Order: sequence, then structure tokens, then C-alpha cells
Amino acid sequence: MKEPVDETGWIIKNVLSLPIVNKKEEIVGIATFYNRKDGKPFDEYDEQITETLTQFLGWSLLNTDTYDKMNKLESRKNIASEMLMYHSKCTDKELQTILKTKEMLDKDTADCEQKDMLKILQEELPDPTDVELYEFHFSDLDVSEFDLIKCGIRCFFEINAVIKFKIPADVLTRWMYTVRKGYRDITYHNWRHGFNVGQTMFTLLMTGKIKKYYTDLEAFAMITAAFCHDIDHRGTNNLYQLKSQAALAKLHGSSILERHHLEYSKTLLQDESLNIFQNLNQRQYETVVHLMEVAIIATDLALYFKKRTMFQKIVDYVEKSETEEEAIKYISSDPTKKEIVMAMMMTGCDLSAITKPWEVQSKVALMVANEFWEQGDLERTVLQQQPIPMMDRNKADELPKLQVGFIDFVCTFVYKEFSRFHKEITPMYEGLQNNRVEWKLRADEYDAKMALIEKQRKEQEEMAVKKAVNGEVEAGDEGKEGKRGGKSRTCEIF
Repeated sequence: MKEPVDETGWIIKNVLSLPIVNKKEEIVGIATFYNRKDGKPFDEYDEQITETLTQFLGWSLLNTDTYDKMNKLESRKNIASEMLMYHSKCTDKELQTILKTKEMLDKDTADCEQKDMLKILQEELPDPTDVELYEFHFSDLDVSEFDLIKCGIRCFFEINAVIKFKIPADVLTRWMYTVRKGYRDITYHNWRHGFNVGQTMFTLLMTGKIKKYYTDLEAFAMITAAFCHDIDHRGTNNLYQLKSQAALAKLHGSSILERHHLEYSKTLLQDESLNIFQNLNQRQYETVVHLMEVAIIATDLALYFKKRTMFQKIVDYVEKSETEEEAIKYISSDPTKKEIVMAMMMTGCDLSAITKPWEVQSKVALMVANEFWEQGDLERTVLQQQPIPMMDRNKADELPKLQVGFIDFVCTFVYKEFSRFHKEITPMYEGLQNNRVEWKLRADEYDAKMALIEKQRKEQEEMAVKKAVNGEVEAGDEGKEGKRGGKSRTCEIF
């Protein structure tokens, strides 16, 4: 240019302009340089330097854009969490159905003293003896889901966690109610299952006398984990998450659902009005969260098989111990042993329906089967795959046989070893054996029925073959008779 660009008198003598390209090779801008300082034209060396600079600028812009997207994603996640919490958290109205401060004191919970709320709450809770809370044969079938919330709260009073760890009455009630709402309304892995696992953990600790190996804080964490262990279960297993390429499978590499249940449980604790651990010190809080992680992840049956040998060695030692103090020291002094026992307890709790009285077990087994069949339907329709027999409702008649196999392959070990570990847990093993007899009886009836059908089928086939052969013979005889001119076979006329 010969004329100035503006009133300052600045004249453009030479220009170097290059595109700014990001890592995706997209042009995101232009870098333009005017007038070398020495007045000479831009050369090839200037172009090389500028190209390096534009690459750096391109990466910087991409990083800035990525950072901005990450911030937006974080905001979306926070909004989604807030929406989830709003719909799943126990409301003030729901809280008053259990912690009746308005009815008793004409006050909101925020205006009440903790000692007054604790008194009101305890009066509302069921007597543990009346609901058989300490019994291995406990059944939820005749208890409403609402009353199970109260039973769950009662467990924390029974282990003295409420007083010792200063759990606010309103926080404990709101947390337990929220956990119940966190379970989906599905066929089996619902709130009733979640409660049963929590109740069995409570019973193993108290009635089974396993509590002696653990501190009060550890028992508190274990029962909490048991109640939360399947929260927000979708009614399909880990393999289905992988096959269907579900978001959970992309987020968690292993123990997919178990890690989701854990994350959901930890999310609840981030809300101070739900944080039942709020009065623990930092070290105690880290301990209970760690134990929750170990306990909930342990419900993945794939991990159960890996720990069976280690648990058996612990049981062998305890069985041979000369004194109770020796056994307690052997386990309680070693965090690893305590975690192995705890992991096996979680498995025993998770599968405990198989040990219940037959009238309970037979009903629960059908619920489990129906949920499996629902997954099988999804595999057949959505994934276009043939489900395995356990998931195939077309093979529902094989349920007794499958139950016997499940008892033998998965369940027997854990309950047999626990009965050796503590004789107080023997009722669970006996219940399992009784149910195996019932399932085996039905499996044998099914096998006999199938054998009879197969026998009848073979007889029909053999009869059909004989008829076909006789038909050919008769046809051959008729041909011969025709050749003889229709003469009598028994006499000749001379």
C-alpha cells in the first residue's frame, strides 16, 4: 500500500498471514503479521517461525474450548444431581410420617432439640422382638415397605450407633427414607431386597456373634453398606450393561453395577441433611467410607469366588483355636482378614433368601426368576441374542434344576463355612439344605416327566415305523394276489 491506513500515517509494506489449525485440523482463526521491524520483506524463515506459533495458538484454542466444554459438562452434572436429589430425597412431609415432631410438639424438626426428637423417633420404631429383627428366618413379606424403613432405623439403635456416633434423629430418618426411595420399583432388586440384606448383616453381627471381631464404627459402616448395596439397581446384570453398551459400562470398567451403587451411596452423604456420618472425625469418616467401598464392591459374585480360599483358611484357624480370645485376636488384629470376613458376610447377606423357610424362599425365587426372564426378553428383543437358560422364560420349567445347581455351585460353600465359623449361624446352612431338598424333589419330578415324554415320543416313532413296514408288506401281498388272478389262497378248484 502506498497510502496510509488511517490518520496515524501507518502504511502496510508487507504481510505474512497463516491459518491457525487445531489438533483436529480445523481452521479456527488466522494469524496475520505486518511490516518486519527491519523493513525487509518476510522470508521463508519468518514463515517457519510463524507456522510454529500458529500451531501453538491452535492447541491453546482447542484446550480453551475443551476446558469450556468440561465446565459446561460439570454444570450439567451438578444440575442433574440436584434434580435427582430433589425427586429422590425424603421430603419434610415424608419425614413427619416417622419423626412426628409437629404432631407431638407442634414444631418443625429444625426447631426441636435432639433429645426430644430421639425420644419421639424411638417411640415410633417397632420392637425388634415383635418383628423378629434378630432372627435369620426374618421375612418381609407381611411387612409394608414403609414399616421396613422403621425397622432399618431400629437396627442403628440396636447397635448403639445413634448415641455413640451422635447421629441426628432427623438425619438418620431422612437418610433411611431416601435410601428406600433410591431403590427402583423392579421385580426383585428393590427396596425389600435392600432391606433384607441390611437385616441379615445386622443378624450376622448380633445373633451370629461376628460383631466381636469389629469395632462399633466398623459395624456401623457394614450395616450402612448392606442397606445401600443395590440402590438404583436397573433389574439387569453387569453383563447386560456391557452387551447393551450402557452408560454405566462406559463409566465403570469392572463391577459395573456395584460401583454405581457405591457412587450413589456416597452422593447421598454429600448432602449434610442426609450425612449420617457428619459427627465423625476425619479419620473415622475415611474409615467408614473405605469399608463401604469394600463391602459394596464385594457383592460382585465374580470377586466372591476369588476370596473363598482365603476365607476357608480363616475358618480353619478359628475352628482350631483353643480359646475365643485367640480367635478374636487372629482376626481383629489384621485388617485384611477383617475385610475378607466382611466380604463373605456381604455375599451371605446378598444370597440369604436361599436360606429362608421354604414358604418364603419359593416365593422369592420366583421373583428372582421373573427378573431374570425380563432381562432375557430384553436380550432377545433389543440385543437380538438368545438368552442363557437361566434368563429364558421359555425354559421356566427348568427353574428347580437351576436352583439346585445354584445352591451347589454358589451358595453351599459360604453357608457351610459360616456354620463352621460360628455355630450360631448354623440355621442359615440348615435352611439352605432344607430348600435344596425341596428344589431337588421338584427337579426330579421334572426330569421324570421329561423322561416319560421322551419315552412316549420314542414309542410313537417305533409304532410309526412298524406301521410303515406293515403297510409295505400288505401292499406287496395285494400285488401277488393280483398276479394269481384273484384265486383263493386256501383251496384250488380242479
